[in-house]
Amino acid sequence: MKKSTNNSIFIKINKAFPIINIGFSFENLNYLPRWLVLFIDFTVVLVSIITTYFLLLGLKLEYIPKMDLGYGIAFWLGVNVFFFWFFRTYSGIIRHSSFIDAIKLFFSQFSTFAVVLVFNFIFLLLGKQKLFLTTGAFINTVLSYSVLFFYRIIVKQLFDHLFNEPPATNRINAVIYGSDANAIAVANALLSEKPKRFKLIGFIDKNNQNSTKRLLNLPIFKIKKSLQNLMKYKNGEALIIADNSLTKEERFIIVEQCLEFGIKVFSLPLVTDWEDQKEISQNIKNIEINDLLERDPIILDSQKILSKIHNKTILVTGAAGSIGSEIVRQIVTFNPKKIILLDQAETPLNSLSLEIIGLNIPIEVINKIADVRSYDELESIFKSHKPNIVFHAAAYKHVPMMEENPSQAIFTNVLGTKNIADLSYKYHVDRFVLVSTDKAVNPSSIMGASKRIAEMYVQSKHFKYQKSNSKNFTKFITTRFGNVLGSNGSVVPLFTKQIQEGGPITITHPDIIRYFMTIPEACQLVLEACTMGEGGEIFIFDMGKPVRIIDLAKKMIRLAGFTPNKEIEIKTIGLRPGEKLYEELLNNSAKNITTHHEKIMIAIEVCDEYQIVNQHIEELIEIATIGSINKLVSKMKLIVPEYKSLNSVYQILDIDVKEAPIYKNLDN
Repeated sequence: MKKSTNNSIFIKINKAFPIINIGFSFENLNYLPRWLVLFIDFTVVLVSIITTYFLLLGLKLEYIPKMDLGYGIAFWLGVNVFFFWFFRTYSGIIRHSSFIDAIKLFFSQFSTFAVVLVFNFIFLLLGKQKLFLTTGAFINTVLSYSVLFFYRIIVKQLFDHLFNEPPATNRINAVIYGSDANAIAVANALLSEKPKRFKLIGFIDKNNQNSTKRLLNLPIFKIKKSLQNLMKYKNGEALIIADNSLTKEERFIIVEQCLEFGIKVFSLPLVTDWEDQKEISQNIKNIEINDLLERDPIILDSQKILSKIHNKTILVTGAAGSIGSEIVRQIVTFNPKKIILLDQAETPLNSLSLEIIGLNIPIEVINKIADVRSYDELESIFKSHKPNIVFHAAAYKHVPMMEENPSQAIFTNVLGTKNIADLSYKYHVDRFVLVSTDKAVNPSSIMGASKRIAEMYVQSKHFKYQKSNSKNFTKFITTRFGNVLGSNGSVVPLFTKQIQEGGPITITHPDIIRYFMTIPEACQLVLEACTMGEGGEIFIFDMGKPVRIIDLAKKMIRLAGFTPNKEIEIKTIGLRPGEKLYEELLNNSAKNITTHHEKIMIAIEVCDEYQIVNQHIEELIEIATIGSINKLVSKMKLIVPEYKSLNSVYQILDIDVKEAPIYKNLDN
């Protein structure tokens, strides 16, 4: 009861005197309240004027006339309090005092000195004795400023040493790679972090200069033999990469060296992207596998993309998937009039829709739960909304799953594409963009072959209407790229899960290699290809250097802080049905030509006439409906002659299909 009464008294005092924030408890001391700061400042000024008075008195000088001593002290204190209020010197948190606080104190003290000089001058004009000795006033001002500033430094240091300091054993000995302004900003952020995660032991200058100098009272190290030797000699446990001048290759080498010797590696975005030190320290993160595989930033022709998408109606199929959803996120930045999100998956579609609506961009968002295999469902959408551009990302993509369910691959990847393409032409869509895969090149699986057939249909359909000089015909464009980091079903999420569970990491073959892109990179190139395409092209993307999956697994294990084949086992389980050792972006007979974008090329591939392709596809769909699997796969091999099954039960069908008994009976 007594405690409650005390609290109510504090509340009443705070309401009456807002500047005096009494709500302060030494049991939970995190800052000095403003009323206490003002009281201490007032006391410092009072002690300073008294000290100055007696100091000058000892030198036989009278600082303030004795008869006016009370008025003089009151006047000095009053002017000081006024300028404390004017410059708000008491409002800063002392434990975080900075250069700005020192400037405020300087102006408050020397404004007081200026006022005293003015009053002394007025007194002389009136023929009276000066209220203050000018030399004494100057000494008083310097003394006051020095003590005010000095006690703030003491308080700041006390808080730093007494509060929120974890034991030194809990902190990681870290070296910052870099010595420029960016590295200094990172160091300052870490030094002010509460609680501290790192104990900074120095900087590294990549040019091996300035090794005799210090930054923030920390040494700048010179790499004499190797980075790992330096880290071992200095007892460094972690390296924080803060040098933005490093090339991708230099960064990669540094990370490789550190991971090889069990040194943790941290990185962060550009410091200029963050507003304060707390935000900088919070965004220092472990190097991730995406950071090691990410290539140079893609330069987009934003104006051209804007001209194609701005104020248009856009339809994205497979919108809830990893690729489709990122296409949507990038499209909305170009302010389309309306975006139609089409997918079968209700929950992820709802999440994406809420995300886009939450951006508060004036775009109409239409959610459609529909199956691309249903022509009638799709036609009602096209008829109602009349999209200008269609991005077709809906597909089945898991290779082993489609080996077991070839009919479903045909219904979704082939029939679904045919439905969307046919309706795009019927309802005068400007551009149709098919999102394909490198598995369509010299396919070895049902999934890859189904995507190649979809490509053939889209390409042949464009050339049909181009030759007929049809007006307002749709530009049919195909984009083809490899594995996407972090997409549903990719190895990175799988390896992450396996590492979290303690292993083993499973790979299908020690020599298997893959091309990788990040999801944003792939979708940016899809948008760029959409705008540059004139129809009929198959755009292929620069995927960089191929990556050995076993090397990827080892890097991910080291990034997680473990040792490959010690703490986390790497287990080889054999190639899965339909899986290749390596993927290709061009088939054996195709050529490519460059475009104005260095990361985009056009594959020149032979394509049959539309009537032939369409007839084959209609027959294929009919076979898939009947359910004769061997007959279905043989038909696929007839349509795509380069389709040769690997590690699959369908390898038995890889003879000359025109001579196979099953082919001779296709019409029976």
